[in-house]
Amino acid sequence: MLRINQIKLPVGHSKEELVCRVQKILRCREVPEITIVRRSIDARRKPELYFNYILNINVKNQKEVFRRCDKKQVEILDEKPYRFPVENYQGKKRPIIIGTGPAGLFCGYMLACAGFRPILLERGKRVRERTADVKQFWETGRLNPESNVQFGEGGAGTFSDGKLNTLVKDKYGRNKEVLSVLVSMGAPEEILYDHKPHIGTDILCNVIENMRHAIEDMGGEIRFEAKVTELLTDKEQVTGVVINESEKLYSGYVVLAPGHSARDTFSMLYNKNLKMEAKPFAVGMRVEHLQKMINRSQYGMEEEPLLGNAVYKVTAKASDGRGVYSFCMCPGGYVVNASSEPGKLAVNGMSYSKRDGKNANSAIIVSVTPADYGGEHPLAGIEFQRRLEEKAYKIADGCVPVERYEDFREAVVGQCGECNSERIDPCIMGKWKFAPVHEILPEELNRAFVEGMEQFGKVIPGFQDGNVLIEGVESRTSSPVRIIRDETLQGSYRGLYPCGEGAGYAGGITSAAMDGIHVAEALALHMVSIEKN
Repeated sequence: MLRINQIKLPVGHSKEELVCRVQKILRCREVPEITIVRRSIDARRKPELYFNYILNINVKNQKEVFRRCDKKQVEILDEKPYRFPVENYQGKKRPIIIGTGPAGLFCGYMLACAGFRPILLERGKRVRERTADVKQFWETGRLNPESNVQFGEGGAGTFSDGKLNTLVKDKYGRNKEVLSVLVSMGAPEEILYDHKPHIGTDILCNVIENMRHAIEDMGGEIRFEAKVTELLTDKEQVTGVVINESEKLYSGYVVLAPGHSARDTFSMLYNKNLKMEAKPFAVGMRVEHLQKMINRSQYGMEEEPLLGNAVYKVTAKASDGRGVYSFCMCPGGYVVNASSEPGKLAVNGMSYSKRDGKNANSAIIVSVTPADYGGEHPLAGIEFQRRLEEKAYKIADGCVPVERYEDFREAVVGQCGECNSERIDPCIMGKWKFAPVHEILPEELNRAFVEGMEQFGKVIPGFQDGNVLIEGVESRTSSPVRIIRDETLQGSYRGLYPCGEGAGYAGGITSAAMDGIHVAEALALHMVSIEKN
């Protein structure tokens, strides 16, 4: 196979134009078999927009074609497909997986493919029932603590944009395997090569359902409303779990993939003396801009039908050294009430697959460390989150609190922001009201937030406009806890495998799914090794 790097064509190019460019680079007349590896947008000369491609090429006489081609762009590629290390497991022992977010779901899927017949336990409901509960919460404000934006089949990422980009290096092929599985389950093929792939909440629900059915068809089992309330151990070995405080399920192999919001689970594990530690994370606010303003900045025009609504990523450093950056940017999206505990309020962002809402939103978050939340206790970060969420709940009587940036900025630094854009109306899933959002975060975090907004306005004109909407609190960016695991990926109890974002080893759908595959590999090899001996 040949790899061609850096082919640039106008966004509206035809398939024939791409084939002709490849033939020219290869200096051959044969119509090659083309696979897009990566496609990104080049907007440096906006409003002239281009696609940059990396391509894999199959031709009949590869050696001869490579001999005469332009070698500045072409290389010979020896790419091996991903292979799970164990096939056709015949043993009778069945691993237990706690959680059906991306980590647990992909761990379960890979083990099921290899014949391990895993048992997946999910405290929440199936994705369709869960969706109904979430919609009812947004409409009425009545929260189901076990079925919400955080808990249920698919995990917290189900009600997001289905973003699949990751900064994790993929030297083992796990990233490609995650994307390939998602496509086989109904995700659009474009996620295999788009630079910033996404699925959308609406399509993601179907994908999750299809993965569940596939696991079950291969002999796996998924149980819903099955909350793990205790870990069973014997000395330093895990022996099983207790479900809903009564039923005992025994296994010497347990994957712990609870998600970053399973605070009661973390408390239970701490009381079992499982080794864990507090870790840095970030908190902040959702900001809403008019999508056409973001498009104008990124594309040089307010609409680009071939590309859809534009995305952005911004980073800054505050004067006190804190990192300030955008997170989970949702073009044409909605801010959602993502609460999971009574009397506390957290927000997140969500887009449907078409990304066709009138507003863009993202979290603008500020880095925090154990020094900010009062000590090195492993659960101190959770208590810090809860304090912020209690404030957010109280200042708007349980609704999502909203404040315009002109008022937020004046309250924090004593200077009112300038209003040059047209008025922005909130796009929020859930009840909302105007409230003093600036009262939620500590003063030093508010100041860092404002400094970041002002810096971002120099990159994206209008980003810091006084009419921009500030909504909070974004407190669930990643887990505030890391459950310690060794080089075999086991925790301080043998047979227990901490996994994914909640355990502190991922940040987003793709990296969590990749960690799920990684843990599945380690667990499968361990089970086979033990049974052979």
